[in-house]
Amino acid sequence: MTTPGPDGPTPRAKRVDARRNEQALLEAAAAVFVTDGVDAPVRLIAARAGVGMGTIYRHFPTRPALVAAVYQHQVEALAEAGPALLRESGDPGVALQRWAAGFVDFLVTKHGLADALGSDTEGVNTLHQYFVDRLVPVCDALLDAALEPGASGRVSGYMLMRGIGNLCIGGDDDPRYDAARLATLLVAGVTGNSTATRSTSD
Repeated sequence: MTTPGPDGPTPRAKRVDARRNEQALLEAAAAVFVTDGVDAPVRLIAARAGVGMGTIYRHFPTRPALVAAVYQHQVEALAEAGPALLRESGDPGVALQRWAAGFVDFLVTKHGLADALGSDTEGVNTLHQYFVDRLVPVCDALLDAALEPGASGRVSGYMLMRGIGNLCIGGDDDPRYDAARLATLLVAGVTGNSTATRSTSD
C-alpha cells in the first residue's frame, strides 16, 4: 500500500511499489517462458502480469535484460527455498525431492538463455557462475540433512545438480520422456528413499 505524503507518495513508497511491480513482471515472464519459451511475445507477459507493455520496457529495455533478470530471480527463489523446505518438512528427504522438482522447473525456463543473450558469452558465463555459487551450497545442505553422517557413496550437490541437468536435456519436444520423474528416481536413489522410488511407478 502506498503511503501518501504531503505532496503524494513518498520516495520510499514509490521504490516499494516499483519493486513489487518488478517482482510481478518477473514471475509472469517466468511462467510465460515455461509455456511459450524465451522468445514469447512481450504482450503475453504484459497480459499475464496485468500491465501495459510500456511498463515492461521501463523495467527491462531489452529481451536479454528481461531473460537475465528472470534467471536471477529464479535462482534466488531456489536458494531461499532450500532452507524453507527443511524448516517446513519433517523429512529432509522429502525436502530434497521438492527442491529438486523446483530445480527441474527452473531448468525448463533456463533453456534458450544463451540464444536470448545472443553473442554475450561473458554474460552467459557470469550468470552460470552465479547459479553455481548460489545453488550448489543449498543442494549440499539438503543432502547433508537427508543423509546419515559419513554415508558411503555420498554425492556432492554439484554432482546431483549436474545429473538432474543432464536428465533434462532434449526432453522438451518428446512427450514420451519425463525428466521430472527421472529426477525423482535419481534423488530417491541418492538418498535411499525406496518410498519415493515406488511412488513414481504407480
